[in-house]
Amino acid sequence: MRPAVLSSLRLLRRALPLWHPRSIRGRVTALVAILAMLLLVPSGVLAGMVARQELTNAGWLDARRAADLVAAADRVGRLTGPEITSSVPGVDLVQVVAPGHRVIASSPGAHRLPPLTTVWPSPRDPQRDVQTCANPRLGCVRVSALRVSQAPDSNVVYAGGPVRSVISTGVFDALFAIQVAVLISLAIWATWKITGRTLRPVEAIRAELASTNVNDLSSRVPEPGGDDEIARLARTVNSTLERLENAKGRMDQVLSQQRQFASDASHELRTPVAGLRAQLEEAKMHPEDTDLPRLLDRTLGDVDRLQAIITDLLLLAKIGGGMPYPLEELDLADSARMEVSRRSDRLPVRLRLAPGVVVKAVDTQIARVLTNLLDNAQRHAKGLVIVEVRRDGDSAELVVADDGDGIAEADRERIFERFTRLDASRCRDRGGTGLGLAIVRDIAHAHGGTIEAGASETGGARFVLRLPLAGDVAAPPPGAALSLAAFSAR
Repeated sequence: MRPAVLSSLRLLRRALPLWHPRSIRGRVTALVAILAMLLLVPSGVLAGMVARQELTNAGWLDARRAADLVAAADRVGRLTGPEITSSVPGVDLVQVVAPGHRVIASSPGAHRLPPLTTVWPSPRDPQRDVQTCANPRLGCVRVSALRVSQAPDSNVVYAGGPVRSVISTGVFDALFAIQVAVLISLAIWATWKITGRTLRPVEAIRAELASTNVNDLSSRVPEPGGDDEIARLARTVNSTLERLENAKGRMDQVLSQQRQFASDASHELRTPVAGLRAQLEEAKMHPEDTDLPRLLDRTLGDVDRLQAIITDLLLLAKIGGGMPYPLEELDLADSARMEVSRRSDRLPVRLRLAPGVVVKAVDTQIARVLTNLLDNAQRHAKGLVIVEVRRDGDSAELVVADDGDGIAEADRERIFERFTRLDASRCRDRGGTGLGLAIVRDIAHAHGGTIEAGASETGGARFVLRLPLAGDVAAPPPGAALSLAAFSAR
């Protein structure tokens, strides 16, 4: 059997460089097949050798046992006739031989046969085992020769039987070879099935990812149960897809803001630029009829308006641009008092400030909210502007009200859109860029707050900014971090 095993291993070594499975399933199965061959084939050879040796030993043991029984009977004088009956199965050749190699008793199987062997045990070595093929009639036999006693004229008992054909023909080799082949086949089949079932979720993940495109990242791969490597891989893939989807949403938002910025800039800058160009071209064509001081005043005013529009557009782009900025605890009453004290307005400002209303915010942005709301109120108030800071539950409120004409209820949401113009008496936004309230709304949302427009006690406009109190601020809402942009100046 060993030459056959060596030949199989040589063929395997020659075939391995030519066969490289492409799939992990095939590679694992091939590896298990090779390991099974390397382990089971030598084990089968060794088991066959051990089995043959055990059978051989069992044959010798049976022969020795039969010889011991007959020798004991001869010693006590129980052998009274020439015929011996063997009581050990498989041992049918028994002879009692006297000195001079004379057979004095035998079993039916050895009747009229010469001595089974010429081996004669000595008193020092009373038992010997021998295999002989001298008698063509019997073939090869295994014989145990046992001296009955230590006396010089002691008889010798020969007991044995033919060599069993199952050992000589290699039947055991074939049986163990079949067993090894069956075990290797079972190992290969089990590995193929188990790896297929184990890797089935990986194929599902691959198919789902292959069908995912950049325009639709809402799909998710199936997540198998458990906490093995494949389950963790599926959860990681889904987490990555979710982050990509969020990133795509933010990118779409940024692109939308950029398009909005381009649209606003082209829309709002066209009119003042055209006016400047018309005035300068007219002055160039009729220099003698041009009042230069008046022209310079008008053009400088238009340039100031252009500069204000550009500054506000850039500010809105920064708020939506995504530069994070650290928050700090801020007392709204102190901020409102400081902002009002720095201004020189045409109308008085009445303050109603509750102390200790603290929020987490960017100081420059809250100052910009106050500036824009106060500018709006001063433009439209008739005689009074009110600034109020108060606490309402778990929120802080900053209120700016005036006694002007007020805002129609249908327009209270629309006024926070960019470049909105109303039709009532407030339609003339004298000195404004049309972006102030849009900036206020974006800053409020960036801080996790809200801004609302309503009617004041005197019938004018009333704007309420609500922000979470400092103890309730955990983190900006999704997308709000984009709005916490740095302001170097107002």
